Amino acid sequence: MAKVKTQYKCQACGYISTSYLGRCPNCGAWNQFEKQTSEINKVSAKATPSRLMTSAGNSQPVALDHVKAEQEQRVSSHFSELDRVLGGGIVPGSLILIGGDPGIGKSTLMLQVTSQLAKQHKVLYVSGEESASQIKLRADRLGLAASGMLLYPETNMEKIRSTINDVAPEFVVIDSIQTMNEPSLDSMTGSASQVREVTSELMKIAKIDNITVFVIGHVTKEGTIAGPKIMEHMVDTVLYFEGDEHHAYRIIQSVKNRFGAANEIGMFEMENEGLKEVTNPSAIFLSERLPKSTGSAIAVSLEGTRPILAEIEALVTPTAFGYAKRTTSGIDYNRATLLLAVLEKQGNLMLQNQDAYLTAIGGMKLSEPAIDLAVVMALTSSYKDQPIPADVAFVGEVGLTGQVRQVNKMAARIQEAARIGFERIYIPRHNMMSKLQNYGIKVVPVASIAQAIKLVFG
Repeated sequence: MAKVKTQYKCQACGYISTSYLGRCPNCGAWNQFEKQTSEINKVSAKATPSRLMTSAGNSQPVALDHVKAEQEQRVSSHFSELDRVLGGGIVPGSLILIGGDPGIGKSTLMLQVTSQLAKQHKVLYVSGEESASQIKLRADRLGLAASGMLLYPETNMEKIRSTINDVAPEFVVIDSIQTMNEPSLDSMTGSASQVREVTSELMKIAKIDNITVFVIGHVTKEGTIAGPKIMEHMVDTVLYFEGDEHHAYRIIQSVKNRFGAANEIGMFEMENEGLKEVTNPSAIFLSERLPKSTGSAIAVSLEGTRPILAEIEALVTPTAFGYAKRTTSGIDYNRATLLLAVLEKQGNLMLQNQDAYLTAIGGMKLSEPAIDLAVVMALTSSYKDQPIPADVAFVGEVGLTGQVRQVNKMAARIQEAARIGFERIYIPRHNMMSKLQNYGIKVVPVASIAQAIKLVFG
């Protein structure tokens, strides 16, 4: 069925408008707009989410035990941190969405990755925000001038489809999806309908032509990818590129991955020559720690499958006002407030007249409940003005009654602490097993925060 396009034309000057206007903004004439309709016979060139994937032949239901599982042939991005997040490498024919704040380094990362891929594969870089000369200047600064990738500054999806058919690349980068325009739609570029339709078309290109498509997306002020939520449902992988503007470290995290584990993270450091991989983030976060400082505790957090040792600092000081102030950075505010209440009730510390400040060092954002015990011990250390030994780490979730609850993958956490050089680690009692004593580090089980405070501070 042909789609009807409606527009209004000023009979005095020929000005075109998508809606009826009483006065022409171009020539100033009144009541000159007349309605015009035309048919759009481009249904085959578009793909909506409902008809994106078409049936291949006479398919029939097949029993699950008769289905042959095929292992995906992955392509290395030449960045081990990115390969980890993607589940072991890039899967051909996948659609990967990368979101992040403006200036965080999304385009820089993709330019570095595609420059490496272009040495062995045909790569098409479609830019809707920068000209070819601007991309060339960045490539020269990053030392990537010899890359053989193809640059294509364009926003019209019809021209992009035609170019992809002519060039037949193996990898395509869309920078960014909010600048792409489907001309068969009347809506404004960047609107929800445009983003949804462009994503649908890119999905068809990826699956039918077996082309890997990287899509860069803008984020809203709340930190989520701009556009309809269906966009994240349609793509195969959703990555968030995050970082603190005051720190050089960048973290890329998968929140959805059809070809690997979600919540994996990779770490990079932003330098003048581009992004550099950080293969040992635990050592980076602990390198500037003072050995006998009060209010400092080490948490062993698990990001995806990777254990990371992060320093948590706390400052507890008497309030100068009637209402105690609580401030956090990198740690959930509501969780910190809850732990302060538990510590006052179950740890017998008078904190209601104390200001409390909590931060995760290095710009890390720690949300795992397993850091609770380290947060509690950092607060206690600052309140008592007693330092925690530099070779001690903590793992455990704290409940409302003060008990230390068990967490998952304890062996991996203990191994990481032992590898960095820690000599003692406090863990939940219910996680204790005999084999955990074989990693060259003393493992101390605790049942409650009161017991942990007594063992550490006496």
